[in-house]
Amino acid sequence: MVIEFPSGRDNQTIFLAPSPAPRANQQVQQTATQMPTQTTDISLHYHIAHPSNYHFILDEPDKCKQSPFLVLMVPVAPNQVAARNAIRSTWGNESTVQGKAVITLFLVGLTGGSNSEKAQQQLEEESRQHRDLLQSNFVDSYFNLTIKTMVIMDWLATRCPQATFSMKVDSDMFLNLENLMTLLLAPYTPRQNYITGVVMRNRSVIRNQNSKWYVSEELYPEPNYPTYLLGMGYVFSNDLPEKIVEASKDIKAFNIEDAYVGACLKQLGVAPSSPPNPSLFKIYMGQYKREDFFGVITTILGSPQQLIDIWKDIKRPT
Repeated sequence: MVIEFPSGRDNQTIFLAPSPAPRANQQVQQTATQMPTQTTDISLHYHIAHPSNYHFILDEPDKCKQSPFLVLMVPVAPNQVAARNAIRSTWGNESTVQGKAVITLFLVGLTGGSNSEKAQQQLEEESRQHRDLLQSNFVDSYFNLTIKTMVIMDWLATRCPQATFSMKVDSDMFLNLENLMTLLLAPYTPRQNYITGVVMRNRSVIRNQNSKWYVSEELYPEPNYPTYLLGMGYVFSNDLPEKIVEASKDIKAFNIEDAYVGACLKQLGVAPSSPPNPSLFKIYMGQYKREDFFGVITTILGSPQQLIDIWKDIKRPT
């Protein structure tokens, strides 16, 4: 079986800087749907706003009535139907793992473009069919990933505080829930103030105004980010969402989502934990080898079809 892998996200810059995201205490909203070619006018694209200023257009407030052990929260663009369907037919279809209840939800922002009304109608129909869509009224754009992440935290804190663990996982990820559940059920895994994934330490803040990872000294004056988890996928005890939202009230928002969450964790005095085996959270695989996927929790893939193909291959009888 031949499966092609991407050479890297964003021209392989993922190792050099955190992936951008929306905000927290104060959130950042971009009115344009495309990233500007120059970021010198970045102040024109943002305003400060707490997640409580946003509301849910599509919601599943009763989704956690049965007190799931693990909630998977997937930030995704409104038009990425193929990604959502690929997840629904693979790891998002697993509702019980090692006897523990798991639910998967997708978060989108506002639809945009000339077809936005039709796109919204399609989202609403998808929501009626699957009952797994959350939509909040922020502009769904590259620069708003911090808003998106903080809305996820707010939903977990207000709609699902009874869950034991949650995970923020991107829509282009392979996820091995058996390995994740083994980690979460291990006696050494704390159930409070715990967060793990790909741990990033001593990362410099990008001051080059032509970089999409540019953050001004006004938004974040320190030369280095606090320790944070790479945004592709991190798992945390479910006491943290409420604490992170509360901590964000004292931290000026900036557009690097994973580093912003790291700043909130620093404010809380919560240190990200390295996984027991660093290869559990793998950024990229090399050439496809079926056996490699039995040893990871997450890794980045290249397309929804690749996820489907790999899932079929690893689930086939040997």
